[in-house]
Amino acid sequence: MQLKSRMATREKVHSIRFNQDHGCFICCMDSGVRIYNVEPLAEKAHLRENLVGSVAHGEMLHRTNLFAMVGGGAVPKYADNSVLIYDDFKSKLLLEFTFVAPVLAVRLRKDRLVVVLRRQIHVFSFPHNPQRLFTCETRDNPLGLCEVSPFGSAERHILCFPAHKLGAVQLVDLLTTESSVSQAPLTVQAHKGELACLSLNREGTFLATASHKGTLIRVWDTARRVLLAELRRGSDPATLYCINFSGDSEFLCCSSDKGTIHIFALKDTKLNRRSTFSRMGFLGGYMESQWALANFTVPPECACICAFGINSTVYAICVDGTFHKYVFKADGCCNRESFDVYLDLVADEEF
Repeated sequence: MQLKSRMATREKVHSIRFNQDHGCFICCMDSGVRIYNVEPLAEKAHLRENLVGSVAHGEMLHRTNLFAMVGGGAVPKYADNSVLIYDDFKSKLLLEFTFVAPVLAVRLRKDRLVVVLRRQIHVFSFPHNPQRLFTCETRDNPLGLCEVSPFGSAERHILCFPAHKLGAVQLVDLLTTESSVSQAPLTVQAHKGELACLSLNREGTFLATASHKGTLIRVWDTARRVLLAELRRGSDPATLYCINFSGDSEFLCCSSDKGTIHIFALKDTKLNRRSTFSRMGFLGGYMESQWALANFTVPPECACICAFGINSTVYAICVDGTFHKYVFKADGCCNRESFDVYLDLVADEEF
């Protein structure tokens, strides 16, 4: 009985996160780190506990052989205040960055490493000759909220995180900001309450935000810092786990502890549902928000990330080890195309 309990504990999933194009995801567990391809679903790498210990956070660098990880969980081999850069091709650790406080998140671009602490965010050049470029002081950020545009348009290479003011998001230009340059902070007053979830589209032109209440998602133009859309997840409070834009920024999806994945249209907003009572006006602006054009369910109260694939597909990946793939249509119809248990898969030889 003790052995079975110990084995079950080692399979605990601490975090899962997509890579920058949502074609892969990294799974951080008490039993190590596993990396998966999404389409088709297959395990591509597995670093076991005897090599890296238990791992709390991870971040892939696109589809390269490099990824970052932070120790944590039941049997950590490395401290929770260190970021480790691992080369899967060479099967070795390349770099280690140590900080004065636990690391809550890591973000990677092909030219930057971003490390999130509870009250600070450190930005490094990466991966060649890594040096600290600058440090941002933040509002208390226990969730480690921070996102970076993975590709960036010609003008927008954006880093975003909670600003000092309640409910506000700070935007930083990664290309022009250096340790020796002082800039006036650019902020978006997104919500009245504490932030719970942030997302940037691939080019860094759109920002999506949600507060701890979890009923509304707001989409902002990062250049003009103006509100583009207000999307209603639901009327009951919920904890949002994930928000993601589609690759072309025409759609947005979100997941929460209600066990429902919501899909919204951003380009053709007429596809989104609106209440039949919207003209009555007795509820003020409440009924004027846009509701999802489609949704599907996953295990409730199970942390889950979601993202878009090709041909109107949406993936939901849950910490209970389940993988869900759905196809949606403009009329709101949403059908399951596949279901799997990714923790049961065995690694391939090639990646």
